[in-house]
This record gives sequence, structure tokens and C-alpha cells, in this order.
Amino acid sequence: MQFLSDNAAPVHPRLWEAMRAADAPDTPYDTDALSRELDARFSALFGRECAALWVATGTAANCLALATMVDPHGGVVCHEEAHIEMDECGAPGFYLHGAKLLLAPGNGAKLTADAIGEVLAGITRGVHQVPAQAISITQASEYGMVYRPDELAAISALAKQHDLGLHMDGARFGNAAAFLGGAPAEVAGPVDALSFGMVKNGGMGAEAVILFDTAKADMIRFRRKRAGHLQSKGRYLAAQIHAMLDDDLWLENARAANAAAAEIAAAAGDRLVYPVEANEVFVRMNADERAALRERGFAFYDWGDVCVRMVTSWATNPDHVRLLAKAVSAL
Repeated sequence: MQFLSDNAAPVHPRLWEAMRAADAPDTPYDTDALSRELDARFSALFGRECAALWVATGTAANCLALATMVDPHGGVVCHEEAHIEMDECGAPGFYLHGAKLLLAPGNGAKLTADAIGEVLAGITRGVHQVPAQAISITQASEYGMVYRPDELAAISALAKQHDLGLHMDGARFGNAAAFLGGAPAEVAGPVDALSFGMVKNGGMGAEAVILFDTAKADMIRFRRKRAGHLQSKGRYLAAQIHAMLDDDLWLENARAANAAAAEIAAAAGDRLVYPVEANEVFVRMNADERAALRERGFAFYDWGDVCVRMVTSWATNPDHVRLLAKAVSAL
């Protein structure tokens, strides 16, 4: 009974169908019809003009987006537990040619304007320190916490005040949108670039980099090629993205994952470490309790010595959810 990660979930059948439908001769790289239509699809989704490019991984999406904002001598303000800091093996420094991550604290792995301001205040002007050039936030955060529109507005105002780019890691953007129930533009806020997550939400191997400053699209195209991410049969990546957008499948999948997480959260009660706003559940549990659940067939990650992480997906078996909820409530 799998609660390790939404990355472990299967590919949604509609994406397989879309890739099969794209399995015909077309022009290579990103010149095929499906790839060329992505700009219009995402512009309609967000209600403003944008450029959309496919890549194969979230790491590439994050780093290519940030590379449009940050010089090799610059810095990116992010949370101290952000994915770009903890889980990308130094990829930001690699893609950004040495740029530095400037770390800030925050409850639930969320940044606040005040926390960002404290980092900025500690940077002196001149050539002796790394200047901040961008902010990166994660929606939903690494602990499944969701930024509200007013929080995004405050961070955006600070970014504009200091002439900083604003990037959003949206690996679980669909889960945040399902929780907030608002339009995608409200969930993204006034960001400059967005990594629109697909793989955790039923995709196979395609993520979208969304640039609201369309003039920077060519910069990413060159950097994507140089980084080895320009796939010669890009129509198969584009097909996955279109299938996810069709009839709001991305939202349907995220709602299913969120609902499963909420059921487990209700059973956990005061064992919850963070409010459950997306599809991740962090539960206080000692070693004996973890062992007892694993003996019953539940798979999940230890998260330090006193906490476990359980993640649901679009395909999580409802019977498994009920069994886990019952087992957690009985601890």
C-alpha cells in the first residue's frame, strides 16, 4: 500500500492515449503542431500572454526559469528547505553558472515578505557580496502548505521594490489550485516564471516552464538545448501537457489526491505536524508505531526521528486510504 510519493503513481491513461495519438510523423524538436500550441493553451489558462516550453524534469524547469533572472554572480532567495536547495544536487549552481542560493526560514517551508526582507537587509551593496536577483517560492510548499493570494501579493511587492525576479516552483501547483479553488492566475499570483508540475500529478515525463515575460523565451530555448533537454521528438512531451490541460484533468487528479490526504489527516488528529492543504501528510509517530504500520503493508518515508511523511496521488486506492486512516487513528 503505497504512500511513499506521488512520483510513484502510474501515468494517467489519458496521457498514454495522447502520446499514442501523437505517434505519427511530424516536424522535430519543438516545431511540431502540439508544441507550437502550448503558448496559446497556457495564455488562455492564466488569462495573460505567456510562453510555455516543455522539459522532462522539474529540476530542469526550475533551473532554466531561474537562469532567465540571475547572473553567475547573483543570488536566489529561497526557503532553507526548498527543493532547489535540498533535492536538486546543486543543479541551480550548475545551470546558473555559479549563482548562489540565499536561504531564509519560514514555518511549513513557506517564505514570508518579512523573512525575505531580512535576507536582503543583510546584503551590502558593492562587489564583495552576492546580490539577490530573484526569489523562488514553492506552491504548494515542501510540507504541503499553500500560499494565499495576499501572501503572494506581499512577496511580489517586495520583489518589485528590490527589482527581483519572482519564480514559483509549482511541482504540486495542481494540488494548491485544488485547495484554493481559485483561478490559476490567483494560485500563481504575479510571478514572472512558473514551473508547472505534471509528473507528480499523473504525467510521465513532461513539465512546463511558463514565462510571463515572453521576451525571455528564446533565452530558455538556447539554454534548454545546451543543457541537453531539447528532445528531438518533443511532440510526445507536448502531447502529455495538452492531455493534462484537456477538461482540467490536472485539477481532477489533484482533487483526488487532496481528498485522499484529507481523509488520512482527519484520522491523525493532533498527531499532525502541519495542516494538510495539499497531498502530503506529516504525522508524529515513534519507531514502534512506524514498524507496526509497515508490518501491515503501508509504505511511507521517515521524516526525521519523530515524524513520517505520507503522500497521496491521483491513483491512490481508496481502500488503502481507509485502511491507513483506520490504522493511524488506532495508534
